Amino acid sequence: MIDVLRLVRGRNLLLAAAGVLAGGWIALGALTTPRELACAALAAVGFGVAGNVLNDIWDTAADRVNRPGARPLAAGRIARGTADLCVVSGALVGVAAAALVSGTAVLVGLGALAVMVLYSPVLKRRGPPGGGNVAVALVAGLPPFYGALAVGRPAAGLVPWTLGAWIHLVREIVKDLDDTAGDRTLGRRTLPLALGPRPAELVAAVLAALFVPLSLVLPARAHYGAAYFVVAALAQLAVVLVASRLLAGRARRNALLLKGAMLVGLVALVAGRVA
Repeated sequence: MIDVLRLVRGRNLLLAAAGVLAGGWIALGALTTPRELACAALAAVGFGVAGNVLNDIWDTAADRVNRPGARPLAAGRIARGTADLCVVSGALVGVAAAALVSGTAVLVGLGALAVMVLYSPVLKRRGPPGGGNVAVALVAGLPPFYGALAVGRPAAGLVPWTLGAWIHLVREIVKDLDDTAGDRTLGRRTLPLALGPRPAELVAAVLAALFVPLSLVLPARAHYGAAYFVVAALAQLAVVLVASRLLAGRARRNALLLKGAMLVGLVALVAGRVA
């Protein structure tokens, strides 16, 4: 069971579901969960299972180099047939749950899944350097918008989506810095391989630094409450720390800091609307 949770990225699925719920709460201005919002959260989990496992299937060769013990499929602890079943089951759950929300929710969910399907074999291998990072960041930042869409107020999800996608983009570049050996094995066109590790670190550092003013200006223009700015300061400090570490050439272990900043930022966005 533990290996299955690792395969589907259980913690990431919880974060995605939380993001969808948060998006609905932000749009509604209240901590209430109508049926459509709950179904959208379930749909995000289903599509996430399909996309995450499919990504592991595509990445098996690279994971044997980058994370030989951490990825159960690459380590041989889970059979390929089990992984395929997870992909199909996840996609079916995602479509069924999204259909209980709206046709638009189905189309958006399938669009996000299509990007995840193309991410590893096409976008990271044949697309422009960093193109895969941008694509996956847009999908990873989507849950709050999806939640706002589910309750009929998609415009309320644009600010959370923008901020989430931006910080995910930084995290994707940071992860590529850690995964250079395996990505080279698969002939991928990542920023560290196309530009070199140091230029890629600088790109990630600049993006991280720019996140701070962006995370102040956009919520201010959208009239978020003071609670947002108080809580968000913790996330902003974490992002500034990551930027300083990247400028200093310390590329390791920044992904965890950024994930923590994402969670705190989500709480801040909700607090800015419902507090």
